[in-house]
Amino acid sequence: MEIKSLHHVAIIASDYERSKEFYTQVLGMQIMQEIYRADRQSYKLDLAINGQYLIELFSFPAPPARPSRPEATGLRHIAFAVDDIVKSVAYLSSKKIESEPIRIDEFTGKKFTFFSDPDNLPIEIYEG
Repeated sequence: MEIKSLHHVAIIASDYERSKEFYTQVLGMQIMQEIYRADRQSYKLDLAINGQYLIELFSFPAPPARPSRPEATGLRHIAFAVDDIVKSVAYLSSKKIESEPIRIDEFTGKKFTFFSDPDNLPIEIYEG
């Protein structure tokens, strides 16, 4: 098997409209398509960054909570590349989104930090 690239990350939101607003209005992702699947009582929202399909955002009736921190087994976080981390953190702050202090990757020397989506999913931004 030869993997060519990451195709997408799927996220189930506890409050679909709140998460849809966060990913589109705060993070600036573009909506590719939105489908309501009546048989599942579920929305599926395909989101892109710079035209690249990246995230499937789902709603389901009463999804169970999943442990995330500290260091629970499973998907640890999603990460996005940014050109200027200080500017990105200031932007998040202007939207009342707290981020952790900026750190330096000990292996690459690059700056990074974490913040959370509306369901406390850890999101990393990485300068580079």
